[in-house]
Amino acid sequence: MTHASAPGKIILFGEHAVVYGRPALAVPVTQVHADVEVTDSPRAGIWVHAPEVNLHAELASLPSDHPLASVLHNFFFAFGISPFPSLNIAISSTIPVASGLGSGAAVTVALVRALSAHFDTSMTDEQVNAFAYEIEKLHHGTPSGIDNTVIAYARPVYFIKDRPIETFSAGRPFTLLIADTGIPAPTKESVGDLRKLWQADQTRWEKVFDQVEVISKQAKEKIERGQIDSLGELMNQNHALLQEMTVSSPELDRLVEAARRSGASGAKMSGGGRGGNMIAIVEQEQAAAVAEALKSAGAKRTIATTVA
Repeated sequence: MTHASAPGKIILFGEHAVVYGRPALAVPVTQVHADVEVTDSPRAGIWVHAPEVNLHAELASLPSDHPLASVLHNFFFAFGISPFPSLNIAISSTIPVASGLGSGAAVTVALVRALSAHFDTSMTDEQVNAFAYEIEKLHHGTPSGIDNTVIAYARPVYFIKDRPIETFSAGRPFTLLIADTGIPAPTKESVGDLRKLWQADQTRWEKVFDQVEVISKQAKEKIERGQIDSLGELMNQNHALLQEMTVSSPELDRLVEAARRSGASGAKMSGGGRGGNMIAIVEQEQAAAVAEALKSAGAKRTIATTVA
C-alpha cells in the first residue's frame, strides 16, 4: 500500500487577474487535505472508491473526461505502464468540493504522488505541478495554475502565470478565517464570463487588472515585513474590484460585510467566486466571535488558519 496527502489552498489576493498575467498570493491550508491510498488488487481492473462524492467504480466504466480517469490514463501513458495494473484506489478528502479551496487539484496531486510511490517512479514537485496543471486545464478551461502550484509545493506562493515559482514567508504570523457559502463555485463559468467582458473591452479590464496587481504587490511586501495591520484595507479594495468583475455574489457579499461588522479588519471573496469561500483577516482572539457572526450570516462552515 502507498499513501499520499495534499493540502487545500486559499487565494489571498489577485484571483481572476492572475489569468491575465498579474500576480496573485496564495497559501496552503493544512487544516483540510485530500488523502489517497493505492493497493494492489486481487481482482482485475482499477477500482476507485471516493465516498465523499459517492463514487465506487472501475476505471473502464468512467467517462474518459472524468477527472480521476484523466489522471490515471495520463499517468499510465506518461510512464509507459501497460497493460493497466489491477489496483484499489481509495480517495478521501476533508476539502469541501467546488468551494475555492482547491479540492480538485489536491486530489490530483495526492493521487499522482501515491501512484508515483506505488510504481517507484520518482517525480519532483515541479513535475507533479506540471502534471496537475494539465489536468486542471482539461476541467477548468483557462485556469491560472495557482491552485496546483500552491498545493504541489505546499508553501505560500507569489504566482505569476508562466513565470518561475516564487515562495514567500510572513514577517509575523497572522490569522485568517475562511467561510464557506455552501454554494458550489462555478470556476469555469466565472472565468469564462470575465473573459467575454475582457474581449469586449480590453482597455477597461486591463486597467482593473492593473489595480489588482498593485494591491497584490503591496500585500506581499506588507506580509513579508510583518505589517499585518495594513492587509485588511487591501482585502477590502480587492473585493470591490472582484465585485466590479461580476464574480462575487450576494451570499459572498453578505459574509464579507458580516466579517467586517464583527471585527475583522478586512474581508474578501476568494477563488472563482459566485459561491465558494470568502476570507477575513482577524486577530486570533477575535476569531471565535467573527466565526459565529459568519455562521449567523449564512456560512455553512468556517476554518481558522494561521499563515506563519
